[in-house]
Amino acid sequence: MATHQLPSVVERLRGRLIVSCQAYPGEPLRDPEAMRRMALAVLEGGAAGVRAQGLADLRAIRAATDVPLIGLWKDGASGVVITPTTEHVRQVAATGAEVVALDATFRPRPDGRPLAESFAAAHGAGALVMADVATFEEGLHAAESGADLVGTTLSGYTDDSPRRPGPDLDLVARLSAALDVPVVAEGRIHTPAQARSALEAGAFAVVVGTAITHPTSLTRWFATELGAARRGDVPA
Repeated sequence: MATHQLPSVVERLRGRLIVSCQAYPGEPLRDPEAMRRMALAVLEGGAAGVRAQGLADLRAIRAATDVPLIGLWKDGASGVVITPTTEHVRQVAATGAEVVALDATFRPRPDGRPLAESFAAAHGAGALVMADVATFEEGLHAAESGADLVGTTLSGYTDDSPRRPGPDLDLVARLSAALDVPVVAEGRIHTPAQARSALEAGAFAVVVGTAITHPTSLTRWFATELGAARRGDVPA
């Protein structure tokens, strides 16, 4: 975990919960007003910050609250889709989000530009950078390239990282021990106990999304279990 003096917006997140308020295209909640209300609801429950995607959603949330806002823009169907180009970075920063989250894996970026240019674009716009990575090596490279925070967001979602049933706490621990910048645990954190384990593994802060803000997935978990009971399946 970082020991040097951190920007105040980052310090406000130390040891706290950040909630990702996002809905997928075509879903009933895929609406900026719905995400604004979702953000206000999670803040009432004790979240210290919000992570959200899409320019309209970010503007709506920014207008409603002054808590730390991590913004991103998902664009594309495969490969690098999280704030994939320098232009995406600039537009996300222009919404007022203090932190721009972007894919910092080793995969090629759609604009063909190096990762460092996206970092520079964010910093030039007055925003910090959260580098979403999948592997330890990517985390090291992101920190060396100037990332202000490193997130384990993409662990299990690239060809270079194995998919685990829960959060990648090993990656959280390794990055936290190796980096001077804050490490944010994100990805498949589905219970309060897992969130606590991430902090205990060294995470600076924890992002939870699906388990709080995605009712379609939550409903599917329950429906699937009840379906298994009807069929008489033996619990795993």
